[in-house]
Amino acid sequence: MHKVTIILIIVGVQFLVASCARSFDKTTNPELAVDSSDWPQPKVKRLQLENPTHILFVGNSYLYYGDSVHNHVRRIAIAAGIHDSSEMSYKSATIGGAAIFDHNIDHLLNPENLRVDKPFEVVILQGGSAAPLSEKRRERFMQTTKDFAAKIKLAGGETVLYMTHSYVEPHARYRPGMIKDIASLYVAAGNKIDALVIPVGLAFEEAYRLRPNLQLHKSFDGSHPDLAGTYLASATVFASIYGISPVGNSYDYYGAIDPQTMLFLQTIAQNTVAKFYGRN
Repeated sequence: MHKVTIILIIVGVQFLVASCARSFDKTTNPELAVDSSDWPQPKVKRLQLENPTHILFVGNSYLYYGDSVHNHVRRIAIAAGIHDSSEMSYKSATIGGAAIFDHNIDHLLNPENLRVDKPFEVVILQGGSAAPLSEKRRERFMQTTKDFAAKIKLAGGETVLYMTHSYVEPHARYRPGMIKDIASLYVAAGNKIDALVIPVGLAFEEAYRLRPNLQLHKSFDGSHPDLAGTYLASATVFASIYGISPVGNSYDYYGAIDPQTMLFLQTIAQNTVAKFYGRN
């Protein structure tokens, strides 16, 4: 009797594991199909440079929350075997509550000022969360990204734009559909300066669409990313920059992200990136 019970338990566990694996297979589960019907179309689909080693992130607390996006992207890349850690120089320049124009880009582009051995190959610009909320802010964002992109190009780098996520409740400025304004602004700016746009905000929307109870934002403000949000953003940056799927990557922030959540976030990142850029 006990043997029968044990066998049934083992079979049940095997079935559960198999079911979980199937639930994250984008080819067999239509639930994970990305709804991209109203997304703006980016002009740039890939970086000009393949597998960059020197990357600068410029932004605010959206980047540095949760041990910083640049750290997670670097670790995902190392786990993927793209580069050895000794080859990679990732830096992050952040100011709490900052807009892009608050940064001294001339200072940041000098490699000596950030103690790196050569100029940055890629510079990722993340704007303030309120950038799309008024015409004046949108115009300044467009002008600043244009000005910064020219300087980045002169320094030998490639400009990339980091599309921010929307607010959620209880943020005072939360409103449904904000992502459309964010996405349209970033894609318009990216298309104007021929820059790759990383669809972090769209990945957040997809994750919430499939799992409304998932916590990607800090519950106390509805603005800053929680750890899962930072991981999703990092996986989306990785997939966008390197053109490699994060699905199955072993990096779990030293056990802080449970396997099921990690696989879900990796899959959302990959599917969003693939649909946004039209990559196969």
